[in-house]
Amino acid sequence: MNAEEIEAGRARWQERFYRTARRPTEFRTLSGLEVEPVYGPQNDDPRMERIGWPGEYPFTRGLHATGYRGKTWTIRQFAGFGNARQTNERYKMILAAGGGGLSVAFDMPTLMGRDSDDPRSLGEVGHCGVAIDSALDMDLLFDGIPLGDITTSMTISGPAVPIFCMYVVAAERQGVPVGRLNGTLQTDIFKEYIAQKEWLFAPEPHLRLIGDLMEYCAAEIPAYKPLSVSGYHIREAGSTAAQELAFTLADGFGYVELGLSRGLDVDVFGPGLSFFFDAHIDFFEEIAKFRAARRIWARWMRDVYGAKTDKAQWLRFHTQTAGVSLTAQQPYNNVVRTAVEALAAVLGGTNSLHTNALDEVLALPSEKAAEIALRTQQVIMEETEVVNVADPLGGSWYVEALTDRIEAEAEAIFQKIRDMGSDGTMTSGILRGIEDGWFMTEIAEAAFDYQRKLEKGDKRIVGVNCHTSSVEEPLEILRVSHEVEREQNRVLADRRAARDQKAVDAALAEMTRVAAGEGNLIPPMLDAVRAEATLGEICDALRGVWGVYSEPARF
Repeated sequence: MNAEEIEAGRARWQERFYRTARRPTEFRTLSGLEVEPVYGPQNDDPRMERIGWPGEYPFTRGLHATGYRGKTWTIRQFAGFGNARQTNERYKMILAAGGGGLSVAFDMPTLMGRDSDDPRSLGEVGHCGVAIDSALDMDLLFDGIPLGDITTSMTISGPAVPIFCMYVVAAERQGVPVGRLNGTLQTDIFKEYIAQKEWLFAPEPHLRLIGDLMEYCAAEIPAYKPLSVSGYHIREAGSTAAQELAFTLADGFGYVELGLSRGLDVDVFGPGLSFFFDAHIDFFEEIAKFRAARRIWARWMRDVYGAKTDKAQWLRFHTQTAGVSLTAQQPYNNVVRTAVEALAAVLGGTNSLHTNALDEVLALPSEKAAEIALRTQQVIMEETEVVNVADPLGGSWYVEALTDRIEAEAEAIFQKIRDMGSDGTMTSGILRGIEDGWFMTEIAEAAFDYQRKLEKGDKRIVGVNCHTSSVEEPLEILRVSHEVEREQNRVLADRRAARDQKAVDAALAEMTRVAAGEGNLIPPMLDAVRAEATLGEICDALRGVWGVYSEPARF
């Protein structure tokens, strides 16, 4: 790009910047030096076609011309443990301490679509997240928290749609118009088969549910994001940064193809897609990954899927610092790791962020550890001044080279996935890759390579295989009492006894009738939830229609 074209781009950026609202503060260094809102080349730079300006295609440098001068990222701490009342107290603590949004962690029975009193739930209720059995639990979870004003993310995929219906019903009971709701539902079933393994049915019924949800949200809740395509769990399973990026965006393209197959307008449903990435410990690689992700997504949405609007081409993403990087040895070192990873997410332009607590490698976060995790974000936001300049590393020879390299690796993986399919679509290739175990094999090989480097000492981790002497004392960790499970089951039995069983049976029967046909499942599922049908009852009714899925054994 020559100097004249660069100057024209700068003028376009300035026009957008000055018509956009900005935070009322001075933007100076600690020593008082005024800084520009963005920096770029003064002369010819052939890289600028790929780098661009903030708020301009291909969005390498961010979605908004103002960067964080317009709005800082949302502090969205992931939390959930015990029962709904206990988690509600933690949410209120997070919001009172300055959190900007909520993110719900569910326990394993909920993630698998089982009620707390299911024999298979024994010993797991409330231990890795909050137990949610019915809409009354969702009422308690958000008691005193206005759902029309707070954005909420829910990290769940297999039973995501019935959990979403419980969230909608909880909003209705608060008197909040459904159309005002704003937040994110994970719903990403592809990554379950690829990495996390928390599915209920075979892929096709899950895709039907997701398609129904996309249709419903596009029509009824335009600000709500019904899909958060997750690379986090892929990376935590052992993938490389390039694999995380490629597998995640490929899954996103599959959901775009699902929306198009339903006859939806990509410029209408595209803005409802969001992403969830890992921020790992390799500082510059992570920044490059986030920048490459925006550029790839914008190009594919425009050139492959026909998106015409900026919002449909935007890749919005939430980031969580890398749980897999935390160590049980010398756990206070985890505060430093988390701060470095959080800073990488911010310099990469994340839209919202969760910072892990120092004790999460051992147990659910204690209140003290959760506060330190929250304060980590606030120190970055309020003290470091990294929010002053959009994409401050843009143009760095190293960062731009890494961005290009990760993008090229991702494109090569996309081609492999498409080649596996029968019709050239990303969806076909993903389904074949799941069936053949290709994704699992690729991740396993990357994880094995990393472990081998760790054991040989080529990869060094402080407190684990180097600098192992310490004066630390054992941490006090949060323990969830088994009394939580007993009380949850007692309350669940009382709810079943108090509800109108005929209304529940009729609602479930109508839902299964639609599931066996072709209608949209969201309205009848909402009716079942309003009648206080439980999560397990709803999921079991669907299992009766669609069966269950077991992963083929592989050696």
